[in-house]
Amino acid sequence: MKILLPVDGTPSSLHAVQHALRLRREGLDANFVLANVQTPPSLYEVVTAHDPAVLDDMRRAAGADLLAPAEALLEGAGAAWESEVAGGDPGHVLVDLVETYGCDAVVMGAQEEGEGIGPVAMALLEHCPVPVTVVRAPAAAEPADEQA
Repeated sequence: MKILLPVDGTPSSLHAVQHALRLRREGLDANFVLANVQTPPSLYEVVTAHDPAVLDDMRRAAGADLLAPAEALLEGAGAAWESEVAGGDPGHVLVDLVETYGCDAVVMGAQEEGEGIGPVAMALLEHCPVPVTVVRAPAAAEPADEQA
């Protein structure tokens, strides 16, 4: 089974990677595709950079930095994986990556703030041709009431 793991550098996305590795430890025969999608450059960035190649290099480097912690988790677990930094609208690009890599499922983190599912997860839930699991990070422990 091949699982797409979208990683955006948030603790939530790393928690999803840990969840996928837990499934693997419990017996799921899986390898992974790590993906980071960089949004297109703003008009300001295009005007000030003067060179599209510079923007592409910066985005590729930024995506690689965001993927590094997830790659370390997979390497530490002895899992097989591929990585890709892509550019464009995350919802559309991730669906394309599912098809390009022949993924059987997606495991991704939930939105960091608030109770709702983020727009990227919603796009995948609506348009992805394979099952999508949205993993919520565990709630932070409430501080114990101090008694005097």
